[in-house]
Amino acid sequence: MHRILRHALVMTFDVRRVICQSPRPELNAGKETMNPLNALAATDPDLVTMIAAEEARQFYTAKLIPSENYASCAVMEATGTVLTNKYSEGYAFKRYYEGQQFIDQIETLAIERAKSLFGAEHVNVQPYSGSPANLAVYTGLIPRDAANQRILGLGLPAGGHLTHGWKVSATSRFFQAAQYGVDPTTHLLDFDAIRAQALEFNPAILICGATAYPRVIDFARFAEIAQECGALLVADMAHIAGLVAGGVHPSPVPHADAVTTTTHKTLRGPRGGMILCKQQHAATIDRAVFPGLQGGPHNHTTAGIAVALKEAATHEFRMYAHQIVANSRALAEVLQAEGLPLATGGTDNHLILFDATALGATGKQASKAMDQAGLEANFNSIPFDRRSPFDPSGVRIGTPSLTSRGLKEAEMAHIGKWIADAIRGREDANVLARVRGEVFDLMAQFVPPGFVRPYPERP
Repeated sequence: MHRILRHALVMTFDVRRVICQSPRPELNAGKETMNPLNALAATDPDLVTMIAAEEARQFYTAKLIPSENYASCAVMEATGTVLTNKYSEGYAFKRYYEGQQFIDQIETLAIERAKSLFGAEHVNVQPYSGSPANLAVYTGLIPRDAANQRILGLGLPAGGHLTHGWKVSATSRFFQAAQYGVDPTTHLLDFDAIRAQALEFNPAILICGATAYPRVIDFARFAEIAQECGALLVADMAHIAGLVAGGVHPSPVPHADAVTTTTHKTLRGPRGGMILCKQQHAATIDRAVFPGLQGGPHNHTTAGIAVALKEAATHEFRMYAHQIVANSRALAEVLQAEGLPLATGGTDNHLILFDATALGATGKQASKAMDQAGLEANFNSIPFDRRSPFDPSGVRIGTPSLTSRGLKEAEMAHIGKWIADAIRGREDANVLARVRGEVFDLMAQFVPPGFVRPYPERP
């Protein structure tokens, strides 16, 4: 059967080489290899122009947003196949539509690769992203008629995620949510305070994981607290899944009842989600995903996830994960030398959170100036921020994308200096133009994964 599947996939790509040729002969003339946008160019040239502009922007700018990355050519090819044409409500070998012979194999392949890579008992690869994965886990683990509907997670201002029960999220509407924070001096997780709050609040689910916490998370300690207060432990490893796969961050899988993750970010796959859980929770979590929250899975995304998981099991990926952390620490040292204070005083993972007000700028002013200088980041609250979350004090950056391009510690020295230059010179067009040119020159030397064409004209 696997031989048949491989033959089917080869035939699929052979067909694509034909059907992706434009019906306009002049667009195919002189092309020795397939341009996958030929058909799109004939149908919607306006959109192709916009995509080309975005490709050039991604090629030349330094992508510093820690939740972004570059998917490989193989991942992008998988997500652009005929799999997008198929509805597959249900689970492998238990579908509501016929014609699932190969879809079932693809989904099973992704599941088995995830189980092997992370050592999980059960895996669901159908969540559309990390946010619905979190909601599915909560609804699956807390029965609708349960007396205890409480969840406790890291607060958004302290580095948590919206879906950990923050007040504007649906997770706080459906459940009684509370948030723990970090130490006011060190900005590190204060486990004594978390334990005391958990014992008092008595949550049904204790959530750990973060979106803006630059240090290693002690999942074993969280498991001890959850056991002591009688809660189930849910770990959100969306940001660090690639670091866990690469062996540079402890895994939450042995400690948590359920683990959620996105499949992009450090894992470098397509934009999707996964849930890894103990076998005892498999049935209720699967029912929460489908039919509870979703319809048919996105089969082309499932295929891309399978590819990314295979890539993440390689020695090369482990080297990449180690380099992410090395680059992050090197960049942190430069920023500190440039006078930018860092939350927690440094980093152990892929991200850095710094206080831009030390250079006289708000976080929003700093991120806007950096963007003009070709340095893509996002403004972000810092712990105990006195400013509004719409214009906070901090900027959040990360090294996964730069590391995917092949940049190392030597290049981080330039990046850190340019960040400081852009913030200091945020009102000087000449400074921003100079930095932008230098950034573009450096980025042109490091072709991102998935990019096969040169870009002679800069954005």
